[in-house]
Amino acid sequence: MHRAHLFHIGGAPTLDDARTHLISIPDGALAVGADGTIAFSGPHADLPVECARWPVSDHRGGFILPGFVDTHIHFPQTYATDSYGGGQLLEWLDNCIFPAETRYADPAFAQRAAADFCRRRTAVGTTAAMVFGSAFPAAQDALFTETERVGLRMVSGRGIQTTGQASAAALITDIDTAITRCVDEIDRWHGRDLIDVALVPRFSLSVTPDTFVALGELYDDVRDRGVYFHTHLNENNRPGTGEIAATLGAYDVDSYLDTYDGRFLPGSRVGGSSLLGRRSVLAHAVHCTDAELARMAEAQTSIAHCPTSQLFLGSGTMPWRRTTAAGVTVALGSDIGGGDEWLIPQVAADCFKVHMSEVGDAGVSLHPAELLFAATLAGARALDREDTFGNLDAGKAADFVVVDPQRWEPLARTLEHGIRADDTETATAQTLFALLMGLREPAITEVWVQGSLVTPAPSTSSQL
Repeated sequence: MHRAHLFHIGGAPTLDDARTHLISIPDGALAVGADGTIAFSGPHADLPVECARWPVSDHRGGFILPGFVDTHIHFPQTYATDSYGGGQLLEWLDNCIFPAETRYADPAFAQRAAADFCRRRTAVGTTAAMVFGSAFPAAQDALFTETERVGLRMVSGRGIQTTGQASAAALITDIDTAITRCVDEIDRWHGRDLIDVALVPRFSLSVTPDTFVALGELYDDVRDRGVYFHTHLNENNRPGTGEIAATLGAYDVDSYLDTYDGRFLPGSRVGGSSLLGRRSVLAHAVHCTDAELARMAEAQTSIAHCPTSQLFLGSGTMPWRRTTAAGVTVALGSDIGGGDEWLIPQVAADCFKVHMSEVGDAGVSLHPAELLFAATLAGARALDREDTFGNLDAGKAADFVVVDPQRWEPLARTLEHGIRADDTETATAQTLFALLMGLREPAITEVWVQGSLVTPAPSTSSQL
């Protein structure tokens, strides 16, 4: 039994209802059963007699939050944060990312990266993640193996590229090889206790119409097994030379989304099966049309919102009000390494800042409950696992983080001396806001997944 201040979004609300579902229990108890699920979550005074006899971990003075969910992060960019590419998305990929990802062809390098990746995820309390994988099978095996050994949740798939420029040459395969490797990855790794697999083309510019035909056929075969689909959408809208213009020009389609919806032939004619659906997560979606948002909502396809990387790459700001009003689930993604912040609460902090700064009536001051929702329960919903994790409700898997503010003095002093309103509801929101905005890695003292304490391999100082 863990005792601390509990904060979470209870039940299964929409974003609009998040604030009314915010649960704050200053003297809370979280009782975890032997099966790794939450047996009780509530006031310590209401703890059932049978749970009161269990061993106690006393975290009073600190907080327990649901584990953070990162819906878009790149494994082969573990060491690529803060890479200067001399331009926006396409230049950055060419000058920094493709060369960085090519290094994962070395199995020893990839193994070290997998250990570091899992250690970083643990340090920031990311208990579940949608991970864009490496093009190299040995590197992906290293990622899956280390993630499973450490005990983190993950959906991942190899990065698929069947066309591209010279800087990406080592990452490119023919279509048959790409599909064969995907099938092998699904057969060996999908549906394990904490691990699932996704089909992951980098973006439409990295594949061809024939690749989309093959991916659609494969997805038709494996969709009912719960396999995911993950890629990028509408990230960079630089006039004439950006990602969106290049995609529309290459495929001669009406919208970027059409390429993933089976409409990748000129004039947006149907050429294959749609890749959209309940387990499809599209990263960025900064510059979507109303029709694209409506289609995603209809298909129950979710958006991984990455405000930190959008700032870093100059991609613009996803319009919060218009996007969420369309009925699309919007969860947070770090987008390591386009984003340079691993900690999802800090991504939430950037989310607050960029949407506060939207022009005119589009600007919005997000409630801290909405930020917590985007960082936890919305991510579980985007991964179609809301029934398993995402909050601290009884019956869910015990995926949570323990926060000790005293480990990070600025946070401790803000929580201790910050101004609080007289009414409880406002004061609670102020405390949660200060906690999310001020949280840093040292204050995260324990990370639990399915009732087990996560302990990654120790860091080493050996040369890469």
